Amino acid sequence: MADDLIVEGGKGILIEGATLETLWEEGGFTEGAAAGPDGNMYFSDFAQPFDSGPARVMRFDPRTGKTTVYCPDSGMGNGLMFTRDGRLLGCCASPLGGHRALVEFRKDGSVKVLQAKYQGKRFNSPNDIVIDRTGRVYFTDPKYVGPEELELDSFDVYRLDPDGTLSIATTEIEKPNGIVLSPNQKIIYIAETDNGSAKADLETGFEPGPMTLNSFRINRHGELTKRKVIHNFGKETGVDGMTVDRDGRIYAAVRSASRFGIVIFSADGEELGYIETPELPTNASFGRGKEIHTLYITAGKGFYRIATKVTGYHPAVD
Repeated sequence: MADDLIVEGGKGILIEGATLETLWEEGGFTEGAAAGPDGNMYFSDFAQPFDSGPARVMRFDPRTGKTTVYCPDSGMGNGLMFTRDGRLLGCCASPLGGHRALVEFRKDGSVKVLQAKYQGKRFNSPNDIVIDRTGRVYFTDPKYVGPEELELDSFDVYRLDPDGTLSIATTEIEKPNGIVLSPNQKIIYIAETDNGSAKADLETGFEPGPMTLNSFRINRHGELTKRKVIHNFGKETGVDGMTVDRDGRIYAAVRSASRFGIVIFSADGEELGYIETPELPTNASFGRGKEIHTLYITAGKGFYRIATKVTGYHPAVD
């Protein structure tokens, strides 16, 4: 139990006296928490250093408390989410031969590439994903590390429609990262997390850009309009991944050096609560079924959870 960490929750959100529970700390760099229809939780694990082994997708069983390997070589799998029909989709990053694509992680441990290019050019380094109830897939395509050369001229958000049409959802975010939908699916939240570099592990002297949390309206065609900055982190690092509850509160993995952890925001960007994490957080997801009130968190090399009073929301199925 990580009972020495700070937990601050507004009324009706976090349970008084609740602490962050350590589930697994044997990874290199964890990401992409996602709740499966089988009641298990899935998350990505990058080897550290990257060349010490393949990135994997892991599976945690809340009933047994055991964590096992689901996909032994994910091709640098990052953000994850299940579709309404139970398929696990994910974004694969670029470093060390990563698939650099939107993919499906199959039950036999194999990986099927779904989209790797836009207008004939390879994606930069797909990062995070959200799926709506109609089957539309929105995913972000920044790039933070790795020697790979860029083929596209910008870092954008893409939309893959059920009929296979791929389009740019918005170009208004300089460097998009985490992405999530509101419970009514009329609003999409996108993290703008611009570190100022596409090869931060190889470059020096670069200047960070905007660090903001943004909302966009979604019309009936799935198009994004009316951008609004709901929280500006200034010179501090902003949000990585995030999730929401059924009342529309946002649970954001904030990587600010002075105060990192899961920050709970209202739909308008007001801070409502805070969960300190042992290391810099990357993502969060509520469980499903009996675990719908439990918030699961990826941070540093580990996987964690905390009980809440709220009910989680999963946009592809709810």
